[in-house]
Amino acid sequence: MEAGFVHLHLHTEYSLLDGATRIKDLVKQVAAFDMPAVAISDHGVLYGAIDFYTACQEAGVKPIIGCELYLAPRSIKNRAKQDQTSYHLLLLAKDEVGYKNLIRLSTIANVEGFYYKPRVDKQILREYAAGLIATSSCLAGEIPDALLKGDYERARQLLEEYLEIFGRENFYIELQNHGLPEQRIVNEGLLRLAAEYRLPLLATNDAHYLTRDDAEMHDVLLCVQTGSTLNDPKRLKFGTSEFYVKSPQEMASLFHDHPEAIANTLEVANRCNLNLEFGRVQLPAPDLPEGKTAIQHLRDLCYEALPRLIPNHNETHLQRLEYELSVIEATGFAPYFLIVRDFAQFARREGIYFGVRGSAAGSFVSYCIGITDIDPIEYDLTFERFLNPERIQMPDIDMDFEDARRDLVIRYVREKYGQERVAQIITFGTLAAKAAMRDVARAMGISTALVDRLAKAIPTLPNMTLEKALEIKEVKEEYERNPEARRLIDMARRLEGITRNASVHAAGVVISKDPLVEHVPLARSADGELVTQYHMGALEKIGLLKMDFLGLANLSVLAQAVENIKRTRGVTIDVRQIPLDDTKTYEMLGRGDTTGVFQLEGAGMRRYIRELRPQNVRELAAMIALYRPGPMEHIPTYINRKHGREPVEYPHPWLEPILEETFGVIVYQDQVLKVVQALAGFSLGKADILRRAMGKKKPEEMKRMRAEFVAGAKAKGISEDEANRLFDLIEPFAGYAFNKAHAVCYAHVAYQTAYLKANYPVEYMAALMAVYKDKTDKITNFIDECQSMGIRVLPPDINASMSGFTVEPYRETSAPTRGRRVARNAPKYEHAIRFGLGAIKGVGEAAVEAILKERATNG
Repeated sequence: MEAGFVHLHLHTEYSLLDGATRIKDLVKQVAAFDMPAVAISDHGVLYGAIDFYTACQEAGVKPIIGCELYLAPRSIKNRAKQDQTSYHLLLLAKDEVGYKNLIRLSTIANVEGFYYKPRVDKQILREYAAGLIATSSCLAGEIPDALLKGDYERARQLLEEYLEIFGRENFYIELQNHGLPEQRIVNEGLLRLAAEYRLPLLATNDAHYLTRDDAEMHDVLLCVQTGSTLNDPKRLKFGTSEFYVKSPQEMASLFHDHPEAIANTLEVANRCNLNLEFGRVQLPAPDLPEGKTAIQHLRDLCYEALPRLIPNHNETHLQRLEYELSVIEATGFAPYFLIVRDFAQFARREGIYFGVRGSAAGSFVSYCIGITDIDPIEYDLTFERFLNPERIQMPDIDMDFEDARRDLVIRYVREKYGQERVAQIITFGTLAAKAAMRDVARAMGISTALVDRLAKAIPTLPNMTLEKALEIKEVKEEYERNPEARRLIDMARRLEGITRNASVHAAGVVISKDPLVEHVPLARSADGELVTQYHMGALEKIGLLKMDFLGLANLSVLAQAVENIKRTRGVTIDVRQIPLDDTKTYEMLGRGDTTGVFQLEGAGMRRYIRELRPQNVRELAAMIALYRPGPMEHIPTYINRKHGREPVEYPHPWLEPILEETFGVIVYQDQVLKVVQALAGFSLGKADILRRAMGKKKPEEMKRMRAEFVAGAKAKGISEDEANRLFDLIEPFAGYAFNKAHAVCYAHVAYQTAYLKANYPVEYMAALMAVYKDKTDKITNFIDECQSMGIRVLPPDINASMSGFTVEPYRETSAPTRGRRVARNAPKYEHAIRFGLGAIKGVGEAAVEAILKERATNG
């Protein structure tokens, strides 16, 4: 039977460090209570709205999107001492109009009205009141505040103002009862107002955590937020342990004198009917020649470029191009390719080094129009891994730019599409295992010595949890014998994973054809830039174009090295045109001299590269793909087979053409797709769906896909037992096989850095140190490397040094100083590296600029 109550005032973990209710747990609890609906009303923001909406729909619970706004006591323009405290105002969206107005209100609050809190004022409320239900709110509401001060006349005036803003039919008198003495006083006044103005009552519980047992955990969370401890009598705390998601029966009992306040929650829920449309892609319009559609222009660009890129192109190239264009046309993504091409063209015009990450290099169209520099046919890269015609979703072209010049690209995008249509993307930090322990220990007054001991025993690994940590001998023993350790870990486990803070995604940028505020709430980042309130997954769901523009230091190193070479030798290097069979480069890699070489400089990787002695970019790609937890165990096999120390074996004779390149070892996701195609006759699109299912290990989906795989294999003459054996063999590889396009792209950058280091060592090492000049540990390491290479690093000189590390002519006039390690037979170089003033600890940029200016002016 459907419950007779709905929670309409509720804070999730997105009321950061104040709400402790996780959305999935909330929806599960609400469904268990048989409640027909539930609202989200986080403080001042809509961070969790899309996740909440989706989770509710999946559980068959009606989602009501709301927000508890902060209301400025005067105007948002006022920022005096009296404006530091804001009132609370609960708003719920009745429909799409109300939802869009909530988006605007939250955006204005965060972008224009932020002063201690994100605030709106009544003038702004008047503009955006349509489609919203408002209430008198909690004790921090403006009307309750007047009643608590005994000013009933003021409360009447405020009520009339709210009725005028929202309309009588959209305003409710909100009653709460957490056993607080202040609420008894306020509720008397609220009931009197409701009677006098004939307004409906609404019972809420201002839930901040899920169950009564979570009250202590919430108390600790508040201490984490305020930097206080449980022992501090003056700390921020809730007066009782009643702020949880109560059952309908508990709420009915609490408000037995006012059953209409309970019944009205259902009335409000029935009035709120928001239907969000997901999946409709809202791409901005690309530049097109007059009379051309996006797909026509894309086709023209491809065919214009093909003879220049591949003069001897053949039927294979033409068939691949036509196939990709047909898929792009069918999916409607031609505008996306043209938009990304525009960014790439801008970077090329400005001389900004860039590359792509992920599966985008598997597209021949991307290669033809200049988004990538990798020919996917040459490297046997799979298009379906990038854009699957059997599982249509927006493709991702993730781009790397020189980190020093990434901002120029973002500025170009803003200028091109308009400031109001471009924003960076929010990301949320959660309390990880060790951080949860440290925060909880501080709040609970537990000794740092205990935390240090436990933290030391817990390895810093991805996805490490306290649950897993309890399997570690030292942690388990401490937990079992030390009550304080048990108390600490138990509390930390309850808080682990909760959303702790908001920040800006390192790479994400969102672009809209309309002003963003029509689709997504916005805020400001710490440096004042616009940032979305929805995370990347939510933006994708609502159909906005999100781009990954990552700043990559190694591209800055390449750019700086090329500039150094041009300056010192008068030679212009195009790293995209360097020979890929350079003996010097492979000899250097074979020695393991990989300090400063992209992706190859860790101690473990250095050892394997030395053993492998790579001879081409394909072998570098394989090593980049294999050097991760899981596939790493196959590295010795790969190396031994390459050198003929082990025979190359294939799981099935049909797989030799697919696995020959990697000596019979499944390294790439693309190989998984082609293996499945070869054995079971799947299309590559369907094979990618199987690969994803294997990776996610969903039992029902796996069972269905196994049956299809076995049936397909049997149809090709493979026995059922053999088909099952092969499926079991492929399955683990599907989970950790690497994206080949990504590996090949990064292998090229690795090779380019290695080539410049091997052939232009002084210029390259100077570039490396210039880019990392703020990282003392790296500079120390690079200076050691220079010494072992026989490159002289000259000390800082107020008359010769620039801000960064530079190359200058040098002739050795005496023997190397004692203690200086120089490799035997190290070459003599005609240039040395001058230490940069900006790398001297304690010397700020302003001082360096003043020195350089003085030097330029007066010598």
